[in-house]
Amino acid sequence: MSEETERRSTDVDYAKPLPQEAIETGRYRQRVGGEWETHGPRQLEYLIEQGLRPEHRLLDVGCGALRGGIHFVEYLDSGNYYGVDINETLLDAGYERELTPELQGKLPRDHLRATERFDLEFGVPFDFAIAQSLFSHISLNQIRLCLFRLAKEMEPGGRFLSTWFVAPPEHPLDEPRDNGACWTERNVFFYYYPDLTYAARGMPWEMHYIGDWKHPRGQVMVEYRRVGAPPADEALPAQQYDASPEKHQGPTLASRVERGLKRRLRR
Repeated sequence: MSEETERRSTDVDYAKPLPQEAIETGRYRQRVGGEWETHGPRQLEYLIEQGLRPEHRLLDVGCGALRGGIHFVEYLDSGNYYGVDINETLLDAGYERELTPELQGKLPRDHLRATERFDLEFGVPFDFAIAQSLFSHISLNQIRLCLFRLAKEMEPGGRFLSTWFVAPPEHPLDEPRDNGACWTERNVFFYYYPDLTYAARGMPWEMHYIGDWKHPRGQVMVEYRRVGAPPADEALPAQQYDASPEKHQGPTLASRVERGLKRRLRR
């Protein structure tokens, strides 16, 4: 099985430790899709276009072996880059083999974390977050989990930029795209625009479709902007975005009945 086929396979275990040979020869770069010399710099370039400044804190969700991270660490003030990935050996390879000693000095190793369920709490709020080619490899419910947990760690007004493979509304749900490369039910995933809107439903995010951002494989960009609270009638149970009890209190039975009567009267 080739590196590219394995990376796209539904059976690949992304958390499985990489063999030492893959690390020593640099083949770990293929696990995150290659494109090292072009795609890493593009991530930094794009976020600067979107307003990223050295004093901002950035969380890189699915950072892998720091393809983009090496550029973010160099640009940001010391200690302002954080990254998570499902694979600890990828994080080790990125830190030990991609970063110069000078850049290692700007990035404490504990700012990189392996997590399978988006454990994103580092004790600091983030101004920006990015997920490059993450949504294309995870299910819709995993995207919802990511958004739910990330919302707790973002500054008000903070921006989360994520890439994904988009399907036009006329594309049949049961047919693959890109000559069998993308599917609705398995890796690699494609999504419709309403899917990504639904993913943030009940959470304190405003979604904005950006579209083309010069991705080498055609993934488009979407932005989620952190807002104060979700609409009251969409709020998920047991939310912890705001400590005040009134922010958690969902609509009462009486209020739901009242809204239902009003909708019927308007018909």
